[in-house]
Amino acid sequence: MRKLSIIGIGAGNPDHITVQAINALRDIDLIFLIDKGDEKAELAQLRTDTCARYVKNPSCRIVTEKDPERDRSPADYGAAVIAWHAQRATIYERMIREELGDGQHGAFLVWGDPSLYDSTLRIVDQVAAMNTVAFELDVIPGITSVQALAARHKIALNTIGGPIYITTGRQLAKGMNGDNVVVMLDDECAFKTVTGSDVDIYWGAYVGTPDEILVSGKLSECGPEIEKIRSDARARHGWIMDTYLLRKNYIVR
Repeated sequence: MRKLSIIGIGAGNPDHITVQAINALRDIDLIFLIDKGDEKAELAQLRTDTCARYVKNPSCRIVTEKDPERDRSPADYGAAVIAWHAQRATIYERMIREELGDGQHGAFLVWGDPSLYDSTLRIVDQVAAMNTVAFELDVIPGITSVQALAARHKIALNTIGGPIYITTGRQLAKGMNGDNVVVMLDDECAFKTVTGSDVDIYWGAYVGTPDEILVSGKLSECGPEIEKIRSDARARHGWIMDTYLLRKNYIVR
């Protein structure tokens, strides 16, 4: 039986990988990587560096496939993502069936944690449903950018007895839902839609890496600065991964 692991590898700091993940990587036979193009070559290199640090099996291979193109401005966002996942599932199925031998252990490395705004689990479920290749699935959690952000800003995500709402920039643009809102996948600086002087922001990009950038303060004052920093950083690197917490500043912490 083939074994497939989906391993959370943290937000970019190789020291954030758990002992469970290190143990899984030590004897791995095959690493599956999805190439997202030259703009994100640095991300692929971080994965490769992680493998070089923790994989001890000299026979381990890295198999790379190109990520299918995704419509970034669809009329129907949900339908576009479903179609993109179906394309990825076809690629994953072929990689697992053709490259991973019976009795071997392969892995997909996932930024942060596989359970939080990542599509790998859903896509692997689609592969399993095809019934063309059998494998035992194992999921190993990782430290998320949300956890790393809070640690670097030295804050708790929740206020006393208060809930935390985790959402995307696309949803934040429809309104701030709650007093403590963590925002991920925000390509358009949706915090610009939040008005008033009673909101603080704790923002971070490339958290845990040597390129880390942190900004915090009143959203009304820091928002324009963050927007410029973000734009400059993206132009410099060709990509950006950022996360932030919005918090009503009148509530008990």
